[in-house]
Amino acid sequence: MHARQIKIDLTETCTSDTVLETHGVSPQELKAQNRQFKGTGGVSEENRGLGFRPAFRDEKTGNIYLSCYTNGQIAPFHLLDGLPPELIVNRTDKGRVRCVKNTVAVGFVLGDRFYTREQAAEAVGQR
Repeated sequence: MHARQIKIDLTETCTSDTVLETHGVSPQELKAQNRQFKGTGGVSEENRGLGFRPAFRDEKTGNIYLSCYTNGQIAPFHLLDGLPPELIVNRTDKGRVRCVKNTVAVGFVLGDRFYTREQAAEAVGQR
């Protein structure tokens, strides 16, 4: 069970040295972003109580996907494994997402609006 299905053309594969300009977000990049935004309100554990939900936006189509587990259940943190197959560039031998397309942005949904991590941090700081 996945979020809405969309089609994007990008055939490159990812390595552990993923470069965001070429590929996209990887689990390692999510961890690095969490470290970077810790203490700013730009991470799930700091903004969840204000109603922010972890999400991804395909910048090419504008489609927004709430972060989900592979079974479709909403996840309380950013998790790549629940994204639609069309957004996935490469998986590990065990089926885990190695990285997604370079058009996928990490952020949050509050109400009907998508916030990047930076925007979420700014919004949390204003509350």
